Amino acid sequence: MPKINHIILSWARETSRLEVAQAAAKLQIADGKAATAEEKLLAYESGDKQPSRAMLLKMAKLYRRPLLTFYLDRPPGIGDRGEDFRTLPDTLEEQEDSYVDALIREIRACQSTVRETLVDEDEDIRLAFVGGSAVEQGVSRVARTLRETLRLDLDDYRSQPSHDEAFKFLRSQAEAAGIFVLLRGNLGSFHTNISVASFRGFALADEIAPFIVINDQDAKSAWSFTLLHELTHIVLGQTGISGAYAERRIEKFCNDVASEVLLPDAEFAGFTLSSSEPEDMQAEISRYAFAQKVSSAHVSYRLFRRGDIAREPWEQLRAFFKQQWIAQREKDKKKNREQEGGPSYYVLRRYKLGALVSLVERLTYSGALTTTKAGMLLGVKPIKVHNLFSAGQAV
Repeated sequence: MPKINHIILSWARETSRLEVAQAAAKLQIADGKAATAEEKLLAYESGDKQPSRAMLLKMAKLYRRPLLTFYLDRPPGIGDRGEDFRTLPDTLEEQEDSYVDALIREIRACQSTVRETLVDEDEDIRLAFVGGSAVEQGVSRVARTLRETLRLDLDDYRSQPSHDEAFKFLRSQAEAAGIFVLLRGNLGSFHTNISVASFRGFALADEIAPFIVINDQDAKSAWSFTLLHELTHIVLGQTGISGAYAERRIEKFCNDVASEVLLPDAEFAGFTLSSSEPEDMQAEISRYAFAQKVSSAHVSYRLFRRGDIAREPWEQLRAFFKQQWIAQREKDKKKNREQEGGPSYYVLRRYKLGALVSLVERLTYSGALTTTKAGMLLGVKPIKVHNLFSAGQAV
């Protein structure tokens, strides 16, 4: 079993603003004949004694830190989120924002371990596209960089039978370029679901192990766009979190780049609405959006920006497409509840983690990672790691 870093134990407690006595009581450490509860905790923090896995799990829960954090070489740096690119609604609950912080801590701990392992195994290939672009180059040039990085053929992307399959195709291109793309929308339970309003995507720009996280609570038709938005941050060398509302200049730039990649202006110029009737517009936009494998909301917004439709009908279209998505999501949930069989937990887990599973599997079998560390990277118990490795990849 890998050894924990005792320095991080004290750091985690102190950053949780807990005194030794408070933490010992909350961790249910009992006084003994040889040492008090506080002395036992200090022994863990000084490295004189190794806590059990059960105790580590208690600490992770109390200090609100991923279990993997305790095995890092050094405490994570301040500013886990990187740059906060979001414009948040006034109604955002503090609890939900704390879920965002916890999720990003998990991702950072995972990425840090992946990076360190790749360096240790002499697999630390530097990716030139990370930080290789600048806003000053303009939308068209940066969009071209994204296409080249992904080796993206739009015809291949659009030929996929559904938005979901189109995203899988785009994701596979990103993973082939060395980018880890994860789907996360909670902390492992629907009780901790994070809304798109507070978190749509997260980019971690690292030249060895860049990570992109997409909130899978969002519509599947929007995932490809979010991937490209976050990849734009990465080629600009920016680590940070993005939300649903793009009011900041950099967020508008990343949106424009993603738009230019999926639906170039020169091509979109050829699409016009043949009717101003709401139902006709809804149908035309939906057909066009599906053919291009972008969201209907995106197409309607582009039409609004171009001046083809006024604000009021655009807002009506936006509301219609949102309700359409909500209705479809509920329909899918009901179908999944009623349907026998379907993808197993491990198949779904593997899908959400993407190429990370294959890497961890290879490093585990080569001896570079223990099953304990593999389990922490993949978010499963060590005894279940091989179940995840053997799970099929079809969803």
